[in-house]
Amino acid sequence: MATVDVLIPTYGRKTGLAMVLTSLLGQTFTDFDVIVSDQTDEQDAYFDSLEIQNAVDALRYHGHAVDLHRHLPRGGMAEQRNFLLEQSTAPYVHYLDNDVILAPHVMERIVSVIRSDQCGFVGAAAAGLAYLDDVRPHQQDIEVWHGPVRPEPFFTPGNIPQRHGIQMAANALHLEQRLAPNGETIRYKVDWIGGANVLYDRAKLLDVGGFSFWDRLPEEHAGEDAVTQFLLIHAYGGCGVLPTGTYHLCMETTVPNREYNATELFGELLEEWKVRMEKSAMVASWNPRSSRRSGRNV
Repeated sequence: MATVDVLIPTYGRKTGLAMVLTSLLGQTFTDFDVIVSDQTDEQDAYFDSLEIQNAVDALRYHGHAVDLHRHLPRGGMAEQRNFLLEQSTAPYVHYLDNDVILAPHVMERIVSVIRSDQCGFVGAAAAGLAYLDDVRPHQQDIEVWHGPVRPEPFFTPGNIPQRHGIQMAANALHLEQRLAPNGETIRYKVDWIGGANVLYDRAKLLDVGGFSFWDRLPEEHAGEDAVTQFLLIHAYGGCGVLPTGTYHLCMETTVPNREYNATELFGELLEEWKVRMEKSAMVASWNPRSSRRSGRNV
C-alpha cells in the first residue's frame, strides 16, 4: 500500500487531466498511487484519449498503480469526492483538481508538514500565473504558524476568520517571493484553501465525516471542500504552505451554478461531530473489566 492515494475528480477536461497526471511524474515524493473518477458523458471515450492514456501508462511504468473509474450518474462534487474517498486505502489522501499543474517538490513538502504536525490537512493554494503582474497587497494578509499546526476550536459558524485572500489571483506567488525566497517552508493559517491541491490525513477526514453529507445537498452546489476543512480546522487543525508550487490552468469552471453553498451545513455537521466525540469519550471512560480486576464496586 502506498503512503498517499492521489484522488482526482474529473469531468470534460482531457487536456487538464493529462497535464496534472504528467506533473505527478516529476514529483520528488514518489510513494503514491492514483485514483481517477470521471463523470464525462458516457458517449465520450475519455480515458481512451491519447494524451490521458500516455500519461497513465507513464505513471504505471514508474511503479504507481492508477485506477480509472467511470462514475455515473453525476451527483455533485461532494458525492464525487465521497466516491473517491471510498476507493482509497492509503493513510493520506491527496485531492487534486484537473486544472492544476504541480512543481516537483509540492508533494514532498505537504507530506512532510502533515507528518510532522499531525494535523487534519495541508493545502497549497492554486495560483494564476496570468496574474503575476497584478499585485494585490490588500489580499495578502497572512497569519504564519509559529510552531506546529494546532486545532482551532474557536472556529465555529459564528466565528470564521476571513483568511482566503491568499488563494486569489497570484497572491500566493507574491507572498512566497517575499517570505520564502530560498524555498523554506512557511505554514500559514487558513479558513479554507479550496479543493485544487489538498492533502488530508485519511483517518481524521473520516472522523469528521469526510464528504458523506453529499446526500443532503442539491446536485448543483459548491463549498463541499470548505465545510470539510472548517470541521478539520476545528477538530485537528489545518494549514496552507508556501511555496505553493501549484499553478492554476484558468480553465472554465465545470461547476457554474454556485447558488447553494455546502458551508450552510457547518453548524449541523459540527454538532453531530461533537455528539460522536462525547459518546466515544463515555465509552472510553467506562471500563468494567479494569474495575473487576481491582476488586472495587462500581
